[in-house]
Amino acid sequence: MSIYSLKMRASRHENGTQEHVSGAEKILRASELTAQMDALLQRALHHAKGKADFINLKIEEIQPDDLQYIDALPVSTYEATTADEGRKAMAEGLTEVGISPEKAEKIMSMFKDTYSMRGAMLLDADILERLEPDHARGIRATYMDAEHSASRSASDCKNHFQEAIVLASKVISAPHIIAELCMSDDPDYVTGYIATRSKGYMRITKLKPMGCPDGGRIFLYRGPREEVAECIRYLQQQHVLVRNVPEKPVLSSIPSYATSHPEENIKKGTLKENSPKNPWQVYADILAEKKNRHLYRTTTEISSAQAAHVTCNSQEQLMLASNDYLGLIDHPDVIAAAQNAAAIYGTGSGGSRLTTGTLPLHNQLERDLAHFKGTEAAIIFNTGYMANVGIISAMGIKDSIIFSDEKNHASIIDGCRLSHAKTVIYAHNDMADLEAKLQEYADCQGLIVTDAVFSMDGDIANLPRIMELAKTYHVLTMVDEAHSTGVLGRTGRGITEHFGLAEMPDILMGTMSKALAAEGGYACGSQLLIDYLRNTARSYIFSTSLAPAVLAAAKQALQLLTEQPEMAQALQQNTRIFCQELQTHGIEADSETAIVPIILHDEELALKAAAALRQKNIYISAIRYPTVAKNHAMLRAALMATHTEDELRHAAKTIAATIKELK
Repeated sequence: MSIYSLKMRASRHENGTQEHVSGAEKILRASELTAQMDALLQRALHHAKGKADFINLKIEEIQPDDLQYIDALPVSTYEATTADEGRKAMAEGLTEVGISPEKAEKIMSMFKDTYSMRGAMLLDADILERLEPDHARGIRATYMDAEHSASRSASDCKNHFQEAIVLASKVISAPHIIAELCMSDDPDYVTGYIATRSKGYMRITKLKPMGCPDGGRIFLYRGPREEVAECIRYLQQQHVLVRNVPEKPVLSSIPSYATSHPEENIKKGTLKENSPKNPWQVYADILAEKKNRHLYRTTTEISSAQAAHVTCNSQEQLMLASNDYLGLIDHPDVIAAAQNAAAIYGTGSGGSRLTTGTLPLHNQLERDLAHFKGTEAAIIFNTGYMANVGIISAMGIKDSIIFSDEKNHASIIDGCRLSHAKTVIYAHNDMADLEAKLQEYADCQGLIVTDAVFSMDGDIANLPRIMELAKTYHVLTMVDEAHSTGVLGRTGRGITEHFGLAEMPDILMGTMSKALAAEGGYACGSQLLIDYLRNTARSYIFSTSLAPAVLAAAKQALQLLTEQPEMAQALQQNTRIFCQELQTHGIEADSETAIVPIILHDEELALKAAAALRQKNIYISAIRYPTVAKNHAMLRAALMATHTEDELRHAAKTIAATIKELK
């Protein structure tokens, strides 16, 4: 089937100069060309900016293999009642990508320089240097369209909202672009947007007065200078079709300025007038959109201990989704330790650690963790999430830099956001990109933060190189070992044992809720680190401490791992068996850890496959956006040391057959 790019550019001569009137582009089949060309011609001849006297229609054939398919950004709407409110919302959105309010104001002030440009301004997000080779022309993001059904008609030609989603989705997919700002140059269209990777496309209903012809775009770039050319190539030459583009805006999912700044509106007497009639409708709309995009989530009740076999919906199922990597959740010694602790100390700790909530069990477990990890000391948090949030927010002091892998866990991301540091994201496990960013901020107090085992893809951080770079650039290191303790290394001591490193990272964070079959998080490191966190980590200071039974269970599980390292070796062997069997049946899957991703790309397929496997008594999780990137939906298998070889071979064969049936 022949596929074509159709572009329309229209202008008119006014006072001796050529003035842009309109532009549009489509990617379509040969059968659509005639109707779409006529529709674009009419658009150029009947525009709010006036009738064009020069119209260019350009048609190019596209090879199907040259097309890239991407998913549309998630959409929200900010209901601004004035242009000033809209611009404030846009400036606030820039803080999501680590831009200070002062710098955001400078970027917004540069909008006026885009009004006469044919394309967009490409701006270094940190030093505000313009990067486009031709400042008058700017960067033209082209060769893109929404993926349409065969029933598309020429009436689809003018849809400001849909065209903006397409452009923003392509721009944010470009290498090292962290945000796009846009204000339409159509006098009759006052809406604009800000698009970022983390928040998606935020439509702002008013950015200028009606009838104002001003408008332009700014692309914010944060990356190595030597890769600017590749970013520009992608924007200007890569053919892209965007999937799942909504045809019209959903109701507002971002509070208006009246809602988010009520104290100002109370003074103005406008809060009541601007309040929604049904304040719950916006949340209902958000959930409806999640259901429509196969991103809605529910809970599933498991009515047994989460061992290798579980009872779910009155059926026994093989569990391939649990983080109980060593199968210790129902170990009799672990259960007995928890029961004994509850009998001695009761069911709760009674207070925070710095008031009445420190029991002998807390101190004993901290000593055991430090000894197991080979560090001076340790500190316990209530969950792994609270550990990361507490550690990173405490370490991220003002004027410091946190260098964070782009695939780090959400708890690391939230810790960065809560800190006073600037967060610099480096490409996943890309040591060249990390070094370039370390060079850029060479004189700053810094902390490199990475997962040891990345929780969705199951791959392992390049810790040896990270440690080398940290020493070279005089920064600290922090490794989240949630999925490596009990999993990696000959005795299950984690990533440092896996790589045979003589030196430890400065901060070894981990959890007791996975291989240690209990609950809680921890940090291991120097006595200075632990003393500092005990006095500054807010999630430690202001939380009631862990219950006695939980502490005793974790302590006993750690003792079992120490005494029986062959459990970790059995888990590693199970991973090899499972991956080999999947490959034998045509599934591309490989892992050195207990996490084995089976990439399906399609959210709906992942859901259907997981549901079908449950009917075959195999419990495996479907993982979708935003837990993983768009177009990266997967079945995520999590293995245990207590799975048998026969169970894993049967499961792999069944998974492969089920996926083939559904495709």
